[in-house]
Amino acid sequence: MRRVFWFLLMAILVVGLAACKKATPTPTEAPAAMEEAPAATEEAKPFEPLVVTDESCKTSKVKSIEALDEYTVRFTLCKPDPAFLAKISFQPFFIRPQEWIEANANEANKEILLTQPVGTGPYKIEKWYRGDKIVFKRFEDYWGEPAKTETLVFRWAKEGAQRLLELQAGTADYITKVSPDDFETVKNDPNLVLLPVKNPNVFYIAFINTVEPFDDVRVRRAIAMGIDRARIVENYYPEGSEVADFFTPCVIENGCVGEPWYDFDPEAANKLLDEAGFPKDENGVRFKTKIYYRDVFRVYLPEPGKVAVEIQNQLKENLGIEAEVIVMESGEFIAKSTAGELDGMYLLGWGADYLHVTNFLDFHFSKNNPQFGKPYPEIYEPLEKAATIADPEEARPYYEQANNAIRELVPMIPVAHGAAADAARADVKNAKAAVLGPPELWLFEPAGRDTLVYLKAAEPISLYCADETDGESLDACKMVTEGLYQYTADGEMVPRLAEKCEVSEDSTVITCYLRKGVKFHDGTMLDANDVVRTFDAALNAASPYHVGNTGAFEYPSYFFGLMNKPEE
Repeated sequence: MRRVFWFLLMAILVVGLAACKKATPTPTEAPAAMEEAPAATEEAKPFEPLVVTDESCKTSKVKSIEALDEYTVRFTLCKPDPAFLAKISFQPFFIRPQEWIEANANEANKEILLTQPVGTGPYKIEKWYRGDKIVFKRFEDYWGEPAKTETLVFRWAKEGAQRLLELQAGTADYITKVSPDDFETVKNDPNLVLLPVKNPNVFYIAFINTVEPFDDVRVRRAIAMGIDRARIVENYYPEGSEVADFFTPCVIENGCVGEPWYDFDPEAANKLLDEAGFPKDENGVRFKTKIYYRDVFRVYLPEPGKVAVEIQNQLKENLGIEAEVIVMESGEFIAKSTAGELDGMYLLGWGADYLHVTNFLDFHFSKNNPQFGKPYPEIYEPLEKAATIADPEEARPYYEQANNAIRELVPMIPVAHGAAADAARADVKNAKAAVLGPPELWLFEPAGRDTLVYLKAAEPISLYCADETDGESLDACKMVTEGLYQYTADGEMVPRLAEKCEVSEDSTVITCYLRKGVKFHDGTMLDANDVVRTFDAALNAASPYHVGNTGAFEYPSYFFGLMNKPEE
């Protein structure tokens, strides 16, 4: 009996141990078990759709954003916007997880919000070493084709010569904004390849009409006629650049309709300044002012310091205006210039974010944009009408009216449409400059290296791109986050996180159907609430999650207006 008892006891123990071993996953089984947990949770907790509304439509073009079900989002607009999908194909509207936004869009966790983005992109951020570099790692659970390299490094160097030296030395694989003087050097080096950039752009000299003496249109118009723009382009821009006769480049439909810009005429300019009450003193000086700029290479302004001094000299020689040149830190310059807080002229420009005339004109001259001082209804009113018309020919008279008003009122002087090029090591497979934004770096494949080093002209300001406008920030965001739609390197707008979006005949209702099975870097799965919360945080002034770097939310505000914003 005792033997039988011990035999039965041992059998029970063996079976029990076997059962315990099956119930407890081995280390290699753990990830699979972890992946099953969210699905069980989702089944247990019904999907509760988010809805954001602004019934009044007084301060926004967007009436509502709603999750119809787990994978369907509907945008209802207050008035037609034929460029809606083009606009949301841009980085400030790329999607973040609902949970991440709700946890971090607050003052307590603002550092996480600004520096540790979570998205669905081919790379996830590993660490931002302030002042040095940003390191990204391949996202192994990416829904699309995985990134070609395990590691992507963003670095920056202000001087074009330094960027070229690093490319030649092999410490960088791809550099942006080759200095015009170095085009031939790159072309003649068999280890390098020059990559033309086709992004439409404009460089302009801006005035703030609430600052004396630029509150007088005669002064602004005189400077417009007294600056030799052709001389600037000939001396400081690469081959292929053009003098700007309109604010919008002519490659964009309806960009160049109306009267072209003023010819260089210093005699007429000086007469206007006399009429405006600014005669020359005994030293030949009419008045003193300032020229502000940031020392950051841009396609639209490849030699910022030299061009600033050139304008300074022309103002003195041609018009008797004495200007002090002031260079500012990039972030402070952008914040103060776009808020209209500089007490002088400033040098800035624009590269296309999406290929529609609204991107150039509506952003800069809307009634909500203070960067030129008090906005001009003569400009923004026809633009508001044109922006609701899908047919370019029907919209043309309104754009002609707006362009003529810009010429008449001179909120700024369009100077140049710059040609530019990037460059790469010749052994980097698939290297190609993009028409809009950064190249598709996840497709680049450096020979024998699993790290791709991307060298730009400046450091990003932050990585919460709903509230940024600088190219460095936007470039980094595109590695980590993705939009419902976005642009290919060739400038083609294609579905990304949306399988498709359907636009109503009157362009007021856009219904988007999301791609299924898309995972965020934090392990959560994409659903319609992520889209609603992303747009809520960017567009809804009443949202508790409407928190960013500066709080200006310039692109969301200028593209669509802010929902539920208190009227001033």
